[in-house]
Amino acid sequence: MISVAADSLDGVAGNMVTGLRARGHEVTTHGALNEAETGDWAWASEAAARDVAEGRAEQAIVCCWTGTGASIAANKVPGVRAALCTDAFTAQGARTWNDANVLALSLRLTSEPLLEEILDAWFAAAPSTAENDRANISHVDAIR
Repeated sequence: MISVAADSLDGVAGNMVTGLRARGHEVTTHGALNEAETGDWAWASEAAARDVAEGRAEQAIVCCWTGTGASIAANKVPGVRAALCTDAFTAQGARTWNDANVLALSLRLTSEPLLEEILDAWFAAAPSTAENDRANISHVDAIR
């Protein structure tokens, strides 16, 4: 189970959910991806992270314009780390060095092949299981 939150349907968000389901993942949605939650981005971001922290999801993906969503997801919910990723190299680095189980993607990322690369890198490693893990958040604003 993967929990996905987005503050907008622009860019990567819709493709993210479609791509995850095509890979066979069960997906729950928050924020702009869920009609009941469209007006409360901060809550949606936290809800996706909380799904991980409370065992309802193994991973969370937060689609946001800046690092704000990653910060909310990581810093308000114990047991969750996050990284804002815009390319596959950054995603792999987040898994290797931060042992993250929340991935935050920039909504400015519109390349579907690059999104597939990011997902491949992200799922190449297992989510963190360390108790009270907190974020080393990478704010990556250089969009390719």
